[in-house]
Amino acid sequence: MSVPISELYNKKVIASDGRLLGEVKGVIINIDDSAVSHLLLNNVENLIRSGNLRDDFLKNSIMFKRVKKISETIIVSEK
Repeated sequence: MSVPISELYNKKVIASDGRLLGEVKGVIINIDDSAVSHLLLNNVENLIRSGNLRDDFLKNSIMFKRVKKISETIIVSEK
């Protein structure tokens, strides 16, 4: 699946059961394999300022391998 990263920003992320999970506010890229690894549902600045970066990152990100479809919204599988 190839999509310009700029097209991911502000798209709604929806679980396969229809729940709205949030909107894409940032993208994490794995530079070793030049691929998107996570979609951030919160601004990275907010995550950095948090007292518990690891837990907040896990709560506010979606692994890109969970993405099933990208159109007007992004549909993701349950884990």
